[in-house]
Amino acid sequence: MTIPVTLTLNAGSSSLKFSMYNIAGDGEPQLMAMGEVEKIGSQPRLKTQVGVKGAEVTRDLAAAEAKDHSSALNTALGLLREKFPEAQASVVGHRVVHGGPHFTEAVVIDDAILEELRRLSPLAPLHEPHNIAGVEAAKVHFPDALQVACFDTAFHRRHPKVNDMFAIPREYYEKGVRRYGFHGLSYEYISGELKEIAPLLHAGRVVVAHLGNGASMCAILNGRSVASTMGFTPLDGLPMGTRCGQIDPGVIFYLLQQEGLSVDDVRKMLYDKSGLLGLSGLSNDMRVLLNAQVPEAHEAIDYFVFRIRRELGGLAATLGGVDALVFCGGIGENAVEIRRRICEDLSWIGIEVDTNKNESNALVISTEFSRTRVMVIPTNEELVIARAAKRLLAEHQQKKA
Repeated sequence: MTIPVTLTLNAGSSSLKFSMYNIAGDGEPQLMAMGEVEKIGSQPRLKTQVGVKGAEVTRDLAAAEAKDHSSALNTALGLLREKFPEAQASVVGHRVVHGGPHFTEAVVIDDAILEELRRLSPLAPLHEPHNIAGVEAAKVHFPDALQVACFDTAFHRRHPKVNDMFAIPREYYEKGVRRYGFHGLSYEYISGELKEIAPLLHAGRVVVAHLGNGASMCAILNGRSVASTMGFTPLDGLPMGTRCGQIDPGVIFYLLQQEGLSVDDVRKMLYDKSGLLGLSGLSNDMRVLLNAQVPEAHEAIDYFVFRIRRELGGLAATLGGVDALVFCGGIGENAVEIRRRICEDLSWIGIEVDTNKNESNALVISTEFSRTRVMVIPTNEELVIARAAKRLLAEHQQKKA
């Protein structure tokens, strides 16, 4: 007896994250396995975990097993078929970083949609081509399965126009030069969780801090995004693992004109050599920096915390106050010291953190008397994709019936 499943794929420049969910019945998709192929095309490695509480297993791969995204997917599928021979992929859900100005929700990918995604590639040149490569690889491996695109920008597409524009000639806005915001799948998940566990907070003024190697913050009012720290690209806003975050555009002119760097040099610097890595000269891993005994590492952390606190003040002003601050992402969910430093001396905004709750990674880490609830909620972008894939598959089957 076969089990209908959805695969979720998140294709990066040299990685492929995947998961498999059982979508039988009317309930929530149930996780069966997840994993990642890292360093595709160089020294590939496969990490897998079966079930929600299964132990993570890691093994190195031969170069031929992951020379590109298609072969990496084939390797991952080989493992999944070995573990779950009864599974049959009915739908494949893809994380697509950029949906442009028009995609406001997940869609079934047909030839016209795929061509539109290719046209959007200049808006996210370091992400979109790899997302498309994942779609094309999945179409080869699953020619009969429905392919679904879930956009990181979609959650933000209904925010107010004042948070959608840059103060440049209006013609460029019409051409798509706008503040899009990203990490939307994560924010959608957190907003949904809040609706279940704290409906009154969900209906109010919430700031979510998605802090990881990629980092951003989002102001959410009654479940709707009204402002985000990321803008036209995932480069803007907070400093990240290797990305610079907010920067004066004049710095770019200076690097091009006075330092003699090429456009590609500047792009690589701002995306791959900046952020925590660039400031510390040591690592983009917050765990390494917290344990380092060098002033450059401390300064990188200081800057990271400072920018988060500054953006929190701006988002609070946008919302007219904050009812809840939610941390998620690898750093947000695990870095006790970073959360403590961000929330320090913020009683003026109603934030008071309980030290013991923070150190135990409790769901609620604010004190009993804190006017603003401070929470830690692990995010789950893959489940958001699986839900959308299951829903669109059901709609597709109804249309065919």
